[in-house]
Amino acid sequence: MRLLAIETATEACSVALFDEGRPIGGFHETIGRGHAEKLVPMIARLKNRGRADMVCVSLGPGSFTGVRIGLATARALAIAWNVPVRGYPTLALVAAIARNQGASDVTVCMNGGHGEWFVQDFGSDGLPLCELSSLTPEHAAQRAARATIAGSRAGDLATMIGHPDDRVVTALPDASCFGALPEALLTDQLSPLYGRGPDAKLPTR
Repeated sequence: MRLLAIETATEACSVALFDEGRPIGGFHETIGRGHAEKLVPMIARLKNRGRADMVCVSLGPGSFTGVRIGLATARALAIAWNVPVRGYPTLALVAAIARNQGASDVTVCMNGGHGEWFVQDFGSDGLPLCELSSLTPEHAAQRAARATIAGSRAGDLATMIGHPDDRVVTALPDASCFGALPEALLTDQLSPLYGRGPDAKLPTR
């Protein structure tokens, strides 16, 4: 089976194509903004223009816009190719990157919104050990960290709590590491994982 993985939840934009679990192509760029302009051309550069038997897409947390762009593209491709689409959590992908570098249990710490960080712990099997949290840096530093800290804010959190530098993996999610995700984390429920409440509020009566 050929599988296309899409990751657009952060300032990185990446895609990867797998054939029977073996990576056969992929692209990764740190772009900040502009996922809508980058994503489809990136997929088109893959073998057979990325055509796959299944599409898997990041559900977040991360950028509201980035998550929605990834989901919309994945759904459109799934309809065009008549294939299923499944979602996965972004922080679990970052934990998988750390495990690929020799980590066991991991605390993932990523940029959130309004100065907060997304924080979640993962075990050596890649499954979450706690619920996702959106915390101020100060509150993030007050919780216990696992043996390895990974993510875009890993270095900042490690400095705040005096964590060893050799146990820090500074990384953005990369679709090429999708193969290390536990299958149990894939879901047919394609609801974005925003990790915090929306910025806009309904007016009170």
